[in-house]
Amino acid sequence: MTPTRRPLTTADLAPLARAALGRARALTGVERLRGGTKKGVYRLTLDDDSTAVAYVWSGDEDYWDQPDPDPRDVFSHGTGLGLFTAAHDRLAAAGVRTPRLRYADSTHTHLPADAAVVEDLTGGSLEDALARDPAGVPRVMERMAGLLAPLHSRTGPRFGKVALVDNGGSSYGDSCEQRVVEGALRSVAEAAAREPRAAAARRELEREIHALAAEVRPRDRHTLVHGELGADHVLLTPDGHPALIDIEGLMYFDVEHEHVFLRLRFGPHYDALRAPGLDEARLRLYRLAMHIGLVSGPLTLIEGDFPHPGRMREIAEHNLHQALSLLKSAS
Repeated sequence: MTPTRRPLTTADLAPLARAALGRARALTGVERLRGGTKKGVYRLTLDDDSTAVAYVWSGDEDYWDQPDPDPRDVFSHGTGLGLFTAAHDRLAAAGVRTPRLRYADSTHTHLPADAAVVEDLTGGSLEDALARDPAGVPRVMERMAGLLAPLHSRTGPRFGKVALVDNGGSSYGDSCEQRVVEGALRSVAEAAAREPRAAAARRELEREIHALAAEVRPRDRHTLVHGELGADHVLLTPDGHPALIDIEGLMYFDVEHEHVFLRLRFGPHYDALRAPGLDEARLRLYRLAMHIGLVSGPLTLIEGDFPHPGRMREIAEHNLHQALSLLKSAS
């Protein structure tokens, strides 16, 4: 991350807009949308008041100090045009709504970065809708459950990122649970290096991770999952139907991994998304692993120049409390 980071301007994005949207319209405005930490997300406004959204993948737009993604690591940094287009195509084939891709450029012809332009869904986020319209929650959550049904009905031959598996590749590791355990232990170490309470509980957390993993029985079903599916990663169409965004992490994995995140992020609204037949042993392991990851990740992010550190500290604090509470309930 560089201290000279600046958002892109109308002049910067005009060549991309012309290539994606045609020369008949002029780009009149650009707004960098809040929330992106791995890519730049910009609303493009044209001289006829129509809009589109540009995604830009570059070092200046990525607040995480991470090496280039390793496609064989299912939990490697989920960013890049290749991951995005593979995920977009897989979701389209599955009948799962996402903003429609209008243009993709990996040649750096129009920007010194990989970029894509997608349709602008103007119904706002599902997160905002849930807060704004309590009376409408049952209907919008029913629609959200309808979106999950085709997503989670698709399976793959192996676990891993869609871009890898759909091209015949295989991920590191022997199982989903093994990779979760490895990631959880790494997150414990990273959290302990940054937070004294995590350091004090480090050995107990490690023991509990191993104990929960020992209860998980082998399984070979790998479900198509978003990976970080909160209400902030869902936009609404003008007629109120949900569409997935931030899809670069799309992968084949244990569906319990998705449901732990859904329960965490949707809170009291999660009941509408519950599914039968989930493996309770996997849920217990993945819940603890996810809470620990949501301590180490935000604390690592704010060591750089992320512009909203307060929110990241709140996320880390909440999830540390949850992780330590799980330890107490297990003892």
